Amino acid sequence: VQLQASGGGSVQAGGSLKLSCPASRIILSEFTKSQMEWYRQAPGKQRELVAVFTSGGSRNYQDSVKGRFTISRDNSRKTLYLQMNNLEPEDTAVYYCHVDTGSRDYWGRGTLVTVSS
Repeated sequence: VQLQASGGGSVQAGGSLKLSCPASRIILSEFTKSQMEWYRQAPGKQRELVAVFTSGGSRNYQDSVKGRFTISRDNSRKTLYLQMNNLEPEDTAVYYCHVDTGSRDYWGRGTLVTVSS
């Protein structure tokens, strides 16, 4: 584990959370050209890809979160974010950040998101 995701918590359906993943261990020149992702793993299920921010600046989302989640990055802070709005109970999971610099990849310690109905 080289990164530490934070921002998880317990919210009611319809609520919002913003996850952060600072990448202090990655030098800026590598960070700016990295592909970055958020994954999640619900209890009893496999880890799944939620959102991608490519090195070229494209953003892609899993169908179930389109229109509700936004992935972003702040290169000056070397931090990856995931804004989650209109949360649903099905979004309950441990969320992980992943950074692929092209020569090395980094995973974050997960942060738990619990959405109650």
